[in-house]
Amino acid sequence: MDATVVAVASDGDDGDRRRPLLQTGNEILPYPESPSRPQPAGADAKPEQQKPQRVASLDVFRGLTVAMMILVDDAGGAWPGINHAPWFGVTVADFVMPAFLFIIGVSAALVFKKTPNKIATTKKAAFRAIKLFILGVILQGGYIHGRHKLTYGVDLDHIRLLGVLQRIAIGYFLAAISEIWLVNNTSVDSPVSFVKKYFVEWIMAIMISALYIGLVFGLYVPNWEFTVQTSNSTFSNPSNGVGIKTIQCGLRGSLGPPCNAVGFVDRVLLGESHLYKNPVYKRTKECSINSPDYGRLPPNAPDWCLAPFDPEGLLSTLMAAVSCFVGLHFGHVLIHCKTHSQRMVSWLLASTVLTVSGFLLQLLGMPFSKPLYTVSYMLLAGGVSGFLLLLLYCIVDVIHIKKPLILFQWMGMNALIVYVLAACELFPTLIQGFYWRSPENNLVDATECLLQAIFHSKRWGTLAFVLVEIIFWCLAACFLHMKGVYLRL
Repeated sequence: MDATVVAVASDGDDGDRRRPLLQTGNEILPYPESPSRPQPAGADAKPEQQKPQRVASLDVFRGLTVAMMILVDDAGGAWPGINHAPWFGVTVADFVMPAFLFIIGVSAALVFKKTPNKIATTKKAAFRAIKLFILGVILQGGYIHGRHKLTYGVDLDHIRLLGVLQRIAIGYFLAAISEIWLVNNTSVDSPVSFVKKYFVEWIMAIMISALYIGLVFGLYVPNWEFTVQTSNSTFSNPSNGVGIKTIQCGLRGSLGPPCNAVGFVDRVLLGESHLYKNPVYKRTKECSINSPDYGRLPPNAPDWCLAPFDPEGLLSTLMAAVSCFVGLHFGHVLIHCKTHSQRMVSWLLASTVLTVSGFLLQLLGMPFSKPLYTVSYMLLAGGVSGFLLLLLYCIVDVIHIKKPLILFQWMGMNALIVYVLAACELFPTLIQGFYWRSPENNLVDATECLLQAIFHSKRWGTLAFVLVEIIFWCLAACFLHMKGVYLRL
């Protein structure tokens, strides 16, 4: 990973406590500050209140999002209630991905608020997005197989092309390009000038949403076929071999698992072999006797239960990018509103409008669906993310209650490296590579089994293990913070 290492003064939390509240005219930083250059002897030091200010709640938000992703990914199997909804509806887990995209939009608004050289800035944004996309293909395409599978490498004919990091890369790039090229030079001194400055960005977000709706409800989805390995352990009657299954569609506007336009676009443009092989709809009642958990196929289960589907597909990723645009708006409010009350009132209003609009669209026939990333789901998730940012901003940056959330703040300062090592299971896989006598005898599995024995419960033991894992990564991020090291692409 080509990472940039930024060294900062190791003043820890004490330095943060000495900083005043964000004041009018102060610069807002999305990343840790670089150390200032040594002042010549006799030079007057700048007043503390004139130093660039860092909005700590953004770090807490980012760190909390990473922690939640680790929790739902590693404990969701034992606790299906916190796992993703099988298809329609939302759970806690379904708000994590939009929160990632939301905070990326907020940060992009801060990063690109001054772009003297648009072409050079565009190249940097494109290069960063490409690096993030490639990293996602390596980590989530199947080359690194994760826990319990001590193998590596993948057939290029079957590598997964899209994933979480790839979605983040695409959303970040679209938000960055919009911020660089579509923002007017209007000076913001009133709500009207604010709208004029960012009006074109809002139009672009609306156009993306309209394109998504038009394709989802207007594309004709024909009958389609897929290959299936009949030796899959989830089959009701396991057998070896490869078969061909045909799914009967021939319709428009379906939002169900077998015949939606989102999957159709991915099958046509990416190919069946490059899609995710264990989609979330395998936990629906039609496909699992243990629904909402994974399980064996029930009798007379439909064939589409065995079909691949990418939850981070092309069309859904296009819609997911709008979550970054929502974050851009919240970042613009942070920049142009100079008082806490102005920011919080603006965020409260925007979050309420987004949430209510999401529920209205659901009532009009567009259900919440994270795999499809429906517009109603995007609006609801954007509103929830806005409310969360508002709450954290009030607690951390206004009231200055930081200590209870300091672990998440540390994690948020190095969110990318924690995500790669923990959520993508790179570090646990590395540790599991060292075992004695049998691959099951390794430090990671031994720790989880020990906690399950202590709690006399597989579910509670797994939850305790994941919480210990989160605390471990918070402390690891604290160590990097104390050393003044921040890693990002």
